[in-house]
Amino acid sequence: MSERKGRRGVILGPIGLAIAAVAALFLFSEDVRRETKLRAGEAVGNLALEMVQGRISETGEMERSADLINVPIEARQLTDHVYQARGVANVHLISTDEGHVVFDTGLSIQAAKQRRVLEEMVPARPVTHVIISHSHADHGGGTPFWTDRGTEIVTHREFPEEQRYLKELEPYFHSRNRTLFPFMPEEPPTLPLIAYGGVEPTILVGDEPLAFEQGGVRFEVLPTPGAEGADNISLWLPDSKVLLSGDFFGPLFPQFPNIFTMRGEKVRKPIEYIRSLDQIIALEPEIIIPSHNNPIEGRERIRADLIRMRDAVQYVHDATVRGMNDGKTVHELMAEIALPPELELRQIHGRVSWAVKSIWEYYATWFHFDSTAELYPVPPDDAYQIIAELAGTDALVDRARQEFDEGHPIRAIQLLDVALAAGEMHVAGLETRLRVLESLLENAQAGLRNAYEIDWLHSRIRLTQEKLALAQRVDRP
Repeated sequence: MSERKGRRGVILGPIGLAIAAVAALFLFSEDVRRETKLRAGEAVGNLALEMVQGRISETGEMERSADLINVPIEARQLTDHVYQARGVANVHLISTDEGHVVFDTGLSIQAAKQRRVLEEMVPARPVTHVIISHSHADHGGGTPFWTDRGTEIVTHREFPEEQRYLKELEPYFHSRNRTLFPFMPEEPPTLPLIAYGGVEPTILVGDEPLAFEQGGVRFEVLPTPGAEGADNISLWLPDSKVLLSGDFFGPLFPQFPNIFTMRGEKVRKPIEYIRSLDQIIALEPEIIIPSHNNPIEGRERIRADLIRMRDAVQYVHDATVRGMNDGKTVHELMAEIALPPELELRQIHGRVSWAVKSIWEYYATWFHFDSTAELYPVPPDDAYQIIAELAGTDALVDRARQEFDEGHPIRAIQLLDVALAAGEMHVAGLETRLRVLESLLENAQAGLRNAYEIDWLHSRIRLTQEKLALAQRVDRP
């Protein structure tokens, strides 16, 4: 009883601070409002982070996006003018004599602490501009903690629409995201200051770059759509040849990009991404500072990797279009198309076979012209129970086991989907599914190491283990 009360007290403190912060917005001076808001944000963030445990790789580079929650919040100076606060997403402060420019504001539960550690390192000056690379919560969620009176909020012109649909579909996407990022809370945050959305840009960047100078430092905000969405922008510092890239390359560089993410969002346009890569190649950056993981240095290395990424996306695009014109099915092309050795890239975030399907459906939409049933409001598994009744659940499970033993795990999974549609509590079926999933996970970890595939398989293994435990209890006499 006392433990429960104690925990409740810990929770009420941050919630009370958050409510006080909202009240302060209306009742007190700007300095008091700012301090109360930051204290509330840090308290709520500390509570959230206490609930998360995980690991950090020896190199400090996070291959899996889910592991980014374990990056310590700490500040460091990267160049003469650029300072970084690390976290799930990095926050960058470009310091000038006339004020600070902030690029990306991080996750809402980390932003207040990120601001504090940065301001302990740089001179106190007003924040003149907040530039948000795109509408994802880990890049713009901390904006309320960085905007002071008169701060300009700069986004791509597509940002309001991207934020709108992500907010409108927040319960749906949150559930999907939580499958891949188990550290997320059960429900989307609703507390003031940390809830998603509500960012109102004051400057929108269209087809042309936005250039300005402040304190002797030149800034160019570049429209770079096609990467993490239609609203992607990057920040170019021409005098130092530094590119702040946000998520333009994903969490790793170089890698095959996520033309369309498995967790679900709008389709990203492959040709737009290629054109944006061309734009960045032409700049010849000497340092790339992403909003995840560490900076990348070396003009020649960066140029070679950028060209390889561009050519890899172009290769997959062209091979998909050629295969469509040759009359091949989407599944044939997913199995056939692979990068040639000179264009090989890590597929930890994006994946070639998924890009093939994304490009196919980007151009030809959802109907593949092969199944009449696809035209009607009937799910693919609608007939599974009938098939299982006709074939027999035991027979289907036996055949699935045989297919797995003969090296066909995907066929085994398909047969088990049919078998378990008729009997979710079939112990042998669940045991076989668990074996197949664990084998697929082992292969994924030894192969491409695609983070989304691995996280999905982990989630299916957990679910199967839970169902198997329940089925075994029910099956006991």
